[in-house]
Amino acid sequence: MIGLPFIYTVAGAVFAAWAVLTVADRAQPRRLASAAFWALLALSFLAGDRLGDIGNGVLVLALVAIGGFGLVGRANPATTSADDRIASAARRGNRLLLPALIVPLVALLGTLAAPRLGFIDPKQVTLVCLVAGVLLAVAVTSLWLRPPLLAPLQEGRRLVSQIGWAIILPQLLASLGAVFAQAGVGQIVGSVTGGLIPDGARFIAVLVFTLGMAGFTMVMGNAFAAFPVMMAAVGLPVLVQGYGGNPAIIAAVGMLAGFCGTLLTPMAANYNIVPAALLELDDRNGVIKAQVATALPLLAFNTLMIWGWAF
Repeated sequence: MIGLPFIYTVAGAVFAAWAVLTVADRAQPRRLASAAFWALLALSFLAGDRLGDIGNGVLVLALVAIGGFGLVGRANPATTSADDRIASAARRGNRLLLPALIVPLVALLGTLAAPRLGFIDPKQVTLVCLVAGVLLAVAVTSLWLRPPLLAPLQEGRRLVSQIGWAIILPQLLASLGAVFAQAGVGQIVGSVTGGLIPDGARFIAVLVFTLGMAGFTMVMGNAFAAFPVMMAAVGLPVLVQGYGGNPAIIAAVGMLAGFCGTLLTPMAANYNIVPAALLELDDRNGVIKAQVATALPLLAFNTLMIWGWAF
């Protein structure tokens, strides 16, 4: 069945291609170190299960060392000229946005149709269809616009090089959440928050859960890192087992509450600090300030969603 190995293979192949293209790009500063960074990422996706815990640990330390010393250089490969892009945009207008709709459309239709197809892992159906949608969108765009053959990979390399090492932050922080969960941080937080929730106060329990998701996300920079901690502390023992809540709704909306914290923290550097740097904003926290008016009402709404629909 098609599952995670397919996703990892596609991602690893893209990182490997970026590594090769970076080595060949003599105009890129620090090209060898940059190529090593993408090659290590490719290795983690293509052969991470064969490296073992120690091997993967050394790999992560190498990635952190390359990124920490600022050795990932910015690439500016030549694909199409600015005049070509301006002419294409003038000729096609908003139709250029249509290929972007292929990705969510394939993900949605594929997820709905997958149970009837039978060859996609039901646990990973959405991710598999999302990757399939990306590949289809790239193919359709290439056939339509006829760019240079390597343009998709080169433009992808240019974009990720602008972001740099911060591209791996979500993975690292999600792993941190798993480490915290294994270390029993969730149980410790649960023992502390347990005293804050009066018996029978379901709304207070929901509020502690959503605020905790947002708060831990702000501290750790990623809702995936906060999720195992708050689910172990409040979500499962209190909301699901104590009050009989629907675990699917609590988990899904709880993640949305965590994403509200993502909008409010500089720890989510790849979302909030890197864009400010790329846009050359005078205020490095300008992106966060612009998102406050969205994050707080959305957090309140997510709290009400769990309170009203999960029980």
